[in-house]
Amino acid sequence: MEHTWPEHLAVGAVRFARPTANYEAITAFYGDDLGLPVLASFRGHAGYDGVVFGLPGTPVQMEITQHGTRPSIPAPDPENQLVLYLRGTGARDAAVRRLEERGHRPVAAANPYWTDHGAVLFEDPDGWVVVLAPWVFGQEPAPAAGA
Repeated sequence: MEHTWPEHLAVGAVRFARPTANYEAITAFYGDDLGLPVLASFRGHAGYDGVVFGLPGTPVQMEITQHGTRPSIPAPDPENQLVLYLRGTGARDAAVRRLEERGHRPVAAANPYWTDHGAVLFEDPDGWVVVLAPWVFGQEPAPAAGA
């Protein structure tokens, strides 16, 4: 399955950003516990602190920020997810083991699709869901339901 970007949209990288009210816990969860690489971090930039994680490498990035007073964060919803498509069940199991060794426990999926296809879900310290799926979307099909 190959897709191309429209000619008028010459995107070289993508970053999505979100604020947090739990900066230290969130950066520890994604950096130390999950093990995402830190591409950049900053403190006191126009009142902002932030960290940029690579997902994977540098073309896709997640930025977490905090600014001034505690931000008003939308309530987490089980459908707001960071989905990490991992290279097989061994990779999924290693990521799950790492998170569990650091005190995190899987959570139930609101959408049964994920567990039906072998994914394991965790909540970050803000209550947002991280899905660890054991296949690479676009490169291979999802495992059969119940597999």
